[in-house]
Amino acid sequence: MREEIFKYVKKKYSVAPDYPLPTAQSFPVLRHEDNRKWFAITMDVQREKLGLEGTDRVDIINVKMGDPLLADILSQRTGYFHGYHIRRGNWISILLDGTVPLEDICMWIDESYFVTASKHEKQKLRPPKEWIIPANPKYYDIKHAFDQTKEIDWKQGKGIRTGDTVYMYVASPVSAILYQCKVMKTDIPYDYQDGSLTIMSLMRIRLQKRYKPGKFTFDKLKGEYGVSAVRGPRGVPHSLSEALNK
Repeated sequence: MREEIFKYVKKKYSVAPDYPLPTAQSFPVLRHEDNRKWFAITMDVQREKLGLEGTDRVDIINVKMGDPLLADILSQRTGYFHGYHIRRGNWISILLDGTVPLEDICMWIDESYFVTASKHEKQKLRPPKEWIIPANPKYYDIKHAFDQTKEIDWKQGKGIRTGDTVYMYVASPVSAILYQCKVMKTDIPYDYQDGSLTIMSLMRIRLQKRYKPGKFTFDKLKGEYGVSAVRGPRGVPHSLSEALNK
């Protein structure tokens, strides 16, 4: 099962095991390329060390959970234990003898990978997100931006990544959300400075849906959905998301 795990991690995260422990050279470690933090270590230990019957050795994998309650709940299940030799930080140990299905083990490896990832890596791993972004018609004729094309390049907001959805709120005198767009590409190099406006990178967005100017006005956003300002990229309340996607 060790080899199946290594194949899974190599395919999904492009990570190969290494052996950093001079006194335990048979204990392969899996860690992030950027911050070098461990997200898993496999080892073989005597069954009695885990509170099991017998003195023969068995393979286990240690992974880290993000929620201490989850770690505690799992450690009470068959095949799971509090982290062997790594008891702090919500680590658990999982038997690799078939007691726990490989599919479940891979799921907990994914959890551990995310928990131990750097901020930059977590940003890439998070699920697609919805944003409201401002568009000032004083700087760009946004009302006619999609008349001739379905895709345009736009100032990239902090935290936005490929696959996200952006709703373009056009400022006064329109003061309403006009477009739903999909983010197709991010981190397009750009260098623009003009007084208070600085643009360092662009994102490519594709038009998905148009809204009538009177449909999602600022007054409606504020009165019905609690959106009191759109000065920069911001998240979309669940109720508003449902209305925008009807």
